[in-house]
Amino acid sequence: MSTPFPFTAVVGQDDLRLALLLNAVSPAVGGVLVRGEKGTAKSTAVRALSALLPKVDVVAGCRFSCDPGSPDPACPDGPHEPGAYESRPARMVELPVGASEDRLVGALDIERALAEGVKAFEPGLLADAHRGILYVDEVNLLHDHLVDLLLDAAAMGASYVEREQVSVRHAARFLLVGTMNPEEGELRPQLLDRFGLTVEVAASREPDQRVEVVRRRLAHDDDPAGFATRWADEEAAVRARIVAARDLLPSVRLGDDALRQIAATCAAFEVDGMRADIVMARTATALAAWAGRTDVVAEDVRQAALLALPHRRRRNPFDAPGLDEDKLDQTLEEFSGDGEPETDPDGGPGGGGGQPSPDQGPQDGDTAALPEDGEGPEGQPQPSGAGEQQAVGASEPFRTKVLSVPGIGEGAAGRRSRARTEQGRTTGSRRPAGTLTKLHLAATIRAAAPHQRARGRSGPGLVVRRDDLRQATREGREGNLVLFVVDASGSMAARQRMRAVKGAVLSLLLDAYQRRDKVGLVTFRGSEAQVALPPTSSVEAAAARLESLPTGGRTPLAAGLLKAHEVLRIERLRDPARRPLVVVVTDGRATGGVEPVALAGRAAGLLAAEDVASVVVDCESGPVRLGLAGELAGRLGGTAVTLEELRADSIAGLVRNVQDSSRRAA
Repeated sequence: MSTPFPFTAVVGQDDLRLALLLNAVSPAVGGVLVRGEKGTAKSTAVRALSALLPKVDVVAGCRFSCDPGSPDPACPDGPHEPGAYESRPARMVELPVGASEDRLVGALDIERALAEGVKAFEPGLLADAHRGILYVDEVNLLHDHLVDLLLDAAAMGASYVEREQVSVRHAARFLLVGTMNPEEGELRPQLLDRFGLTVEVAASREPDQRVEVVRRRLAHDDDPAGFATRWADEEAAVRARIVAARDLLPSVRLGDDALRQIAATCAAFEVDGMRADIVMARTATALAAWAGRTDVVAEDVRQAALLALPHRRRRNPFDAPGLDEDKLDQTLEEFSGDGEPETDPDGGPGGGGGQPSPDQGPQDGDTAALPEDGEGPEGQPQPSGAGEQQAVGASEPFRTKVLSVPGIGEGAAGRRSRARTEQGRTTGSRRPAGTLTKLHLAATIRAAAPHQRARGRSGPGLVVRRDDLRQATREGREGNLVLFVVDASGSMAARQRMRAVKGAVLSLLLDAYQRRDKVGLVTFRGSEAQVALPPTSSVEAAAARLESLPTGGRTPLAAGLLKAHEVLRIERLRDPARRPLVVVVTDGRATGGVEPVALAGRAAGLLAAEDVASVVVDCESGPVRLGLAGELAGRLGGTAVTLEELRADSIAGLVRNVQDSSRRAA
């Protein structure tokens, strides 16, 4: 067994270490979400924490780690009689990103349940993690329904497994730690809220600290056991402090003044619901116990806010987590001591949380701040050979129509196109190819019924054999790869038009986030096309690339379509089950090079030949329209929508299938 890197040897990352230790003291805090770039000791610190946790006493032979002092009365291995127990280290269980639901919560043997009436249950990772640590690396890439199951178990302290009216319950109390790289996609705000604390980690920019990180890492890799021995005293001291803080925790007093500061802070930062208040109270109490105090002080409340609130302030996926510390300090000062807020001379509390900073540039509608040089009449394109123009901001996003891929796929669970999935409505049955996961009870009974006499049935129950079992086939929704191909040429460069175009793409990105899609961004202008963002789960990265997108030059439409074709070819090798949806945002013009229109037509034909679902967002404006975007959509085998028709509240209909609509029109 490999020797883990000592927790006390981790250099820097004070917030990360504190958040983990507070959860070790009080698991009721609700776990930790660690956000940060690659190579910042996220996984190292989590794995090291398990070595600091005190040993646990468990009932001998119990697969669910029951405490011999108070065994779970509903334990599937129970009831437990007083007697033998054993002590073992607290476990750290890792949940792989590709784990199935049965691997997480456990599996019931449906065949034995039907034929013998026996609840044969194989425990999952939640049972293994009971009274230990459950670690989920890249939690943002875990399927949403697994995240829901995981967080429900963490909140209730129990796991429930139900299959066709056969159910099992067992205790599942654990320290939950998730790590993620925001560049690979965010968690939904509803799921973020379920994590008690969050910390942002980043590599130090101090040379001396970076040197020390490398020195310790190399020393550990050269002699893991010797390195651990050198840090044994520090590890023992922290382990003893955790035990002492746990013992002190029930004696910590959370006074009315501290409670009022907690409530005022949550109200001042406009967090949703009451979970933030509860988590802050538990965190402040754990901080006091960790410091060896029996009273919660204002500094405990402040530190609790810095750990518990930043991730709860996001209102949409493009908001960055964070907290205005000046506003926090002002709120705590206003509600300190007498419980009555001080009156601000300007008529209310100050603080600039949520206000645009001076370097954000003009906001939507601040047209007076935009430079006017080189801009033609409003809504009219500039000449196609115009030079590069500065990037402009996007207009306000709106709710878009649902764009879906036709047919039935088998991709990752999502909310866009029809697909065969593990979750969803039952549409039929089939023989199971491997382990039975979703029983189709009626089909199983129909398969077993004709054979009852031959099998010698004599009692009221059915005689069921493995060949009789039928797997339910279900239809739900999948996530797709939405590849945006955006025209950034001079014909799009009129500021009001590009503002509207960016607003439309931003709206589609928001829709992709809500439907669990991967997104990619290809732009074309001048003489070439480039991949501004390879396919990723991070719509935030796509929005950032879009925001800084400049315009100008000719319109190499063919290059943009060919680049999209290349991106899809590579992505098909990486993720063959995920079906693509290409969204071309253009006015349909093609300029530059030899026969640009013919080249664009042939490039569109390549995508159409591979049956790639596509939609063209027609950005043409003005009283005279050439209809070039509609012609492009026809060559792609897709459909065209105007910016106005893209809105969900337009009169053109609520749902548009991107290929079927074109075929019906033809």
